[in-house]
Amino acid sequence: MPEGKRKNVVIIGAGAAGMSCAATLAKHPDKFKVTIVERMAVTGGQATSISLDKEKYGTDWMNDGVQGGSQIFKHTFNFFKKYGHEPQEVKLQVAFGKGPDGFWTNCFPSPLVDRFSKDIKKFGRVLSLIKWTMPVMGLIPIRIMLRMFFFNKEFGEKMVFPLIALFLGTGNQTANVSCAILERLFDDPNMKLWDYDSETLLPNLPTMVTFPNLHNFYEDFRKDLESKGVDIRLQTDVTEVVQRNSKGVILRTRPFDPDANNRMGQHTGFDTKTETFDELIMCVLADDALKILGKTATYKEKFVLGGASFYDDITITHSDTAYFQKHYETHFNDSLCASPKSKEQEQQIAFSKGEQRGPEDEPTGFRPMYYTKSYASDPKKIEMSFDCTNYQHQFRMDHDAETAPVKYENHVFQSIFLDKRNRDDLWTIDEIDKDKIIESKWWHQLGHRWQHYVRVVPGMFPFPSA
Repeated sequence: MPEGKRKNVVIIGAGAAGMSCAATLAKHPDKFKVTIVERMAVTGGQATSISLDKEKYGTDWMNDGVQGGSQIFKHTFNFFKKYGHEPQEVKLQVAFGKGPDGFWTNCFPSPLVDRFSKDIKKFGRVLSLIKWTMPVMGLIPIRIMLRMFFFNKEFGEKMVFPLIALFLGTGNQTANVSCAILERLFDDPNMKLWDYDSETLLPNLPTMVTFPNLHNFYEDFRKDLESKGVDIRLQTDVTEVVQRNSKGVILRTRPFDPDANNRMGQHTGFDTKTETFDELIMCVLADDALKILGKTATYKEKFVLGGASFYDDITITHSDTAYFQKHYETHFNDSLCASPKSKEQEQQIAFSKGEQRGPEDEPTGFRPMYYTKSYASDPKKIEMSFDCTNYQHQFRMDHDAETAPVKYENHVFQSIFLDKRNRDDLWTIDEIDKDKIIESKWWHQLGHRWQHYVRVVPGMFPFPSA
């Protein structure tokens, strides 16, 4: 390319990665002409929002793909603040399992945590061992590590697997996840969600963050990039990479209808365009990238991208309280609580009963936001859910939560059913009252198996040039 000429760069995918990539390149308009091609009708990828009936649910919107996260997402927060969208803090409450023998929480002492107190302490020592023996121990699947160190089988099934599956999005592949991701969850300063607690595994009421209206944020983000010269083309599908060499990249694109059930045959060949760019940046899922690259994929690209496995999950957003209470522990119950061993645990119980305020004047009471349910026939597999009314800040801020809280029967929940290919016979999805379903969405999720850390992670680092 002649020196001084702008590079014509195409980015495939307008999710968080594609948009932030474009934002970086747009800072250098003299060097780059940037085009984003996105299949869907909006930017943001899985960071989507839906509308709600405010009179019934207490707010007129909710984020339905990404709820929030930890305080480590500093780059994300910088983008939020740049466009005037502020994340809000919330104290994390979980409710894993059901009944005195299967339930545990980070809100008050439970018999299950007492029962596995030795395993919890040993777990901390093993985390340190994993850290100091990377990458060898880091590549071992969690299920094998638990057996190697003689952890109680139920400790893994009732505490470790649900915790990792829910917070790291590893779903029903959690048992096959590399120990590296386990160690980073608790110890890596750039990735951890909370500190390991030697008494309860998960600390009492750690600070989490809920995101602002993601649809509005990405709309502001899109408009700003377009004002800087970025060409963002929505509802456009890249069907094939025809050529990639020193002369440039040739793509075939066509219009795409995200609401159509069947992609094949919905457009004629006359809709397809052939376009040429200087550089290609792919910000899509690994399996989609392989399909798009087709015959132009290199051996290394096939090896690396082919090491990522994806699973189809469905999220049901609903208001079926009867279903939720059948499968989860949604309210404080004395039978779920162990005898306190300290003044601190006495205060935790009082807070959960609603008898005193929490840290930083947190609204009182046991109000879990994260839930998991393990299948009796296969405890390594789970269903997971959110009480979005307890989690997302706008349900509390868009009305007077103190004097007129949203009635529990009007809470908005999400129930997530994992890995359709192998586990839909165990799902309880048909028990949800269809009249109380607000939205149903399918997601294509990365499984984070140990193979991911053998093939994908090393392959993403550039090799030294010869």
